[in-house]
Amino acid sequence: MASEARPENYHKHDVIVVGAGGAGLMAAVQLAGHADVAVISKLYPSRSHTGAAQGGICAALGNLEEDHWEWHMFDTVKGGDYLTDQDAAEVLAREAVDAIIELEHMGLPFSRTPDGKIAQRRFGGHTRNYGEGPVMRSCYAADRTGHMILQTLYQQGIKHSVNFFDEFQVLDILFNEGVCCGVVAYAIRTGEIHTFHGKAVIFATGGFGRVYSVTSNAMALTGDGVAIPWRRGIPLEDMEMFQFHPTGIYKLGILLSEAARGEGGIVRNSEEEAFAKRYAPTLADLAPRDMMSRFIYQEIKEGRGAGPNKDYVYLDLRHIPYDVQEAKLPDITEFIRVYLGVDPTKELSPIQPTAHYAMGGLPTDVDGRVLVDDRTALPGFYAAGECACVSVHGANRLGTNSLVDLVVFGRRAGKHALDFVRHADLVPLPANPEGFARDQVERLLSRGAGVSEKAGEIRQTLQVEMFDKASVVRNEQGLKEMHGILLDLQHRYQRVAIDDHTRTYNTDLLEAIELGYMLDCAECIVAGALARQESRGAHYREDYPERDDVNWLKHTLVWKTSGGLRHGSRPVSITRFQPKERKY
Repeated sequence: MASEARPENYHKHDVIVVGAGGAGLMAAVQLAGHADVAVISKLYPSRSHTGAAQGGICAALGNLEEDHWEWHMFDTVKGGDYLTDQDAAEVLAREAVDAIIELEHMGLPFSRTPDGKIAQRRFGGHTRNYGEGPVMRSCYAADRTGHMILQTLYQQGIKHSVNFFDEFQVLDILFNEGVCCGVVAYAIRTGEIHTFHGKAVIFATGGFGRVYSVTSNAMALTGDGVAIPWRRGIPLEDMEMFQFHPTGIYKLGILLSEAARGEGGIVRNSEEEAFAKRYAPTLADLAPRDMMSRFIYQEIKEGRGAGPNKDYVYLDLRHIPYDVQEAKLPDITEFIRVYLGVDPTKELSPIQPTAHYAMGGLPTDVDGRVLVDDRTALPGFYAAGECACVSVHGANRLGTNSLVDLVVFGRRAGKHALDFVRHADLVPLPANPEGFARDQVERLLSRGAGVSEKAGEIRQTLQVEMFDKASVVRNEQGLKEMHGILLDLQHRYQRVAIDDHTRTYNTDLLEAIELGYMLDCAECIVAGALARQESRGAHYREDYPERDDVNWLKHTLVWKTSGGLRHGSRPVSITRFQPKERKY
């Protein structure tokens, strides 16, 4: 038995899915009924962050106007500033249509046109005829699209008797004989260590936006599924590419989706000028997120920010009729009323860029297989969704492509894993599989109160400094300062003590563990940002303001070694579209 202390803490399944958001559930649904699948989540599944996605899920259905998957592919490549792997972008654009139809057949309640088709609307960066103008491509369920996807997929999991292990915090991933064979998790309710043994593991754990102080990400997005494999020798790809969404609620970071601008919302400066068209004459307020965030940064830098500190701009929805707001943007307008105390039909809403999405993560191929170098897949290990880097988003993800990524590549990972386990043998667990995880937990629980460092203080310093020095605009001086700060924080983290030493629902313990993952993710972001001496997509270096295709048209890889970080690269897949200057 894997667990020497309690045999009931050993679980054997064909496939173990870690994460119960859109990607994890989509993978599990492919496996259900064909293989024994377990889904592990540190949350109850319907609390997963996919539920926060508001605006839509794009596919070239052409329900309201002409559209083609090739146009969608082009926008994805161009939006990613040509760092996008074009084989992956083609898979995304082609299979998006089938994925949407599959979700519809599962019962997802999409908003509808008068003749009963799935409704579609415009969204930033999506164009007709290779950039001529905006196109209606985003399928939506009001502004609760992610919530509806999550609920629909969870219902399918229940329907097909998927084994759910809710409120289990994964602490380690297991490899033996060059194959991934399981994970070790902490049962939050009991405080016990459990071992999950399987032929394949799929990581779908989401992103790590909590490394920043102003973020749209839920509290749970601390980079667990990225940092755990990294500590075991798996490289991370393009970690410097972190997207900031232009319309986060001022100071709080809560997202006001691009759906607001898709329905006609306008971003204005302190003079109430609609400034986006000065920077992007064709798409104006529907320019891609990295560009809109920099437009806002520039307006604030040049003194046209609003408020006492001149550090925000406005989202203007006043011209959108009340009935349209209530029908198509109900959650967005409710957020504005609740969190800002503003009536969006009569007043301007203060906004600022908010840390939103990680383009980087575990490198994978188009079937979700995790790569250990530029081309070698590790048998039995898959990843999909935001914790993975396929790389379909390149240097900047287009709005609505995250939900398509979840369902397209979650589905592909599930299907490939099913084929793999049908032919694979169950590899034995390594010796003492629980050892590393158990030591990690016991070290924190047994550390005395005399140790001075508190996780909350380190976390706050990390988040504030990252937002200041490694966010929308970066430079060498700030990044080097951040590198030094991270070295100090990592050193302090080794002395962290917690106040709660109980075993049941010990959130003090869990937050201390999560802080370690956040520090690792931040280290990779800063290292990649320092190394990439150019500006591309979401990575903007004001000391290297131009894109450099000669030296930097490549993916960055970073490994954790006993001697420090090791950097490498892998080529970008270019099939149809040669790199050109992005103009909107």
